[in-house]
Amino acid sequence: MRTSEAGPARILEILSRPGTVALVGRSLGLAAVVTGLCLLIGITLAALVTRTAMPGRRTLAVLAPLPLAIPSYVAAFAWVAAAPWARGFLGATIVLTACTYPYVYLPVVAAMRSVDPAQEEVSRSLGRSAWRTFWTVTARQVWPAAASGGLLVALYTLSDFGAVSILQYDVFTRVIHTSYTATFDRTPAAVLSTLLVVITVVIAVGERWTRRPVEQTRVGAGVARRAEPHPLGALGPVAAGAVVAVLLVALAFPVASLLYWFSTGLSAGIDTERLLTSTGTTLFLAVLGAVATMALAVPIGVLVARHRSRSSAVVETATWAGHALPGIVVALALVFFGVRVAQPIYQRTPLLLIAYAVLFLPAGVGAVRGAVAMSSPRIEEVARSLGSSPLAVLRRVTIPLAAPGIAAGTALVMLTIMKELPATLLLRPTGANTLATSLWTQTGVAAYAAAAPYALTLVLLAVLPTLWLMRAQGRFTATEDL
Repeated sequence: MRTSEAGPARILEILSRPGTVALVGRSLGLAAVVTGLCLLIGITLAALVTRTAMPGRRTLAVLAPLPLAIPSYVAAFAWVAAAPWARGFLGATIVLTACTYPYVYLPVVAAMRSVDPAQEEVSRSLGRSAWRTFWTVTARQVWPAAASGGLLVALYTLSDFGAVSILQYDVFTRVIHTSYTATFDRTPAAVLSTLLVVITVVIAVGERWTRRPVEQTRVGAGVARRAEPHPLGALGPVAAGAVVAVLLVALAFPVASLLYWFSTGLSAGIDTERLLTSTGTTLFLAVLGAVATMALAVPIGVLVARHRSRSSAVVETATWAGHALPGIVVALALVFFGVRVAQPIYQRTPLLLIAYAVLFLPAGVGAVRGAVAMSSPRIEEVARSLGSSPLAVLRRVTIPLAAPGIAAGTALVMLTIMKELPATLLLRPTGANTLATSLWTQTGVAAYAAAAPYALTLVLLAVLPTLWLMRAQGRFTATEDL
């Protein structure tokens, strides 16, 4: 609406600026490089821990997803505090790749485990080498999972605000925030937000085209046995060393940097009261946001899992619309809504909870739908045949059976709310500070020692739901062979 009010001439003038063209190039270039590196790292790590006898693969398989617990802006803070040269494109590439490769690694590990090893054995029996078998048989079947992970990485890179701001690399989100906060004319911010949404939609549609030609379905359950790990010989230690190097960059370095700056800040004194207040506010908003989001996600998840129809598909697709939008765009839209329509809740907790629900509802719906779909509808039919009402069946049968998935969805939503920055920054209640906004305030004046306690506390809080998610995924995807 704000963009349409500007008129075609004003919109065209903003879009045709040389700065706008360069902005598009920088944003797409960063997204392309980060996505390519994440696909390379994620697929390679998944293949090493599921298809080879690499030394230490069980431990490395557990450690590989842990960078998910480190928010990208915390990793950016760790890098820029320890290595001031790591700014701009190089720093943004390193940080975003290290933080987002698990989005590819996790689905590819699950996909590789579901590939029937008999197909690979037939390929080898026909004379193909192990390398050629992997690329022509295994990689082809896991590509849809890898492409979906790559889409998440590309969307995350385009929507990231905290890391690129700390690393001072001008892409869409940083320029939109600067345009919104530094000038009285909000029209350029609205036009650039609309352009970012269009680019996001084009990338999402393009991802479907890349995986459609290789999507396959299997008739029957296939052979339920694990693939024999391929011996690497002398290359085993080299492969393990490469995986360790990735974990050193993605996990060990940020944690070590945070501990160093935390010890430095400890000697100079820590604002304990503000740290405790920020921690309490973070937990309060995360719990409240997760409860509000899951209250919407549970009925939608049950609906789309048990009643497949065109209308339920429309409802499910509508929940994904908010997830496809960058956080800062959703935040600016809700600022516009709050100022013009809902002034009483502007910069109050209810409007912030609405933003969390818009952004993270798909994560909750996906978890609930998957959990409900895993339980047999025959059990519900038996309960109804014994006289239970639909509501009683939902309360006494469906929800208890789906409880592990609902708990996993709640943990995922809590994790993402704890790490969320742009919407919290623009819509938080007046005077309220979370760990993320306190970290943002301190890094804005290069007070790295003062920022370290907030960053370290945020990582420690995020580890708990991350470990729960890894445990839940292991249960659902049978990771016991790792």
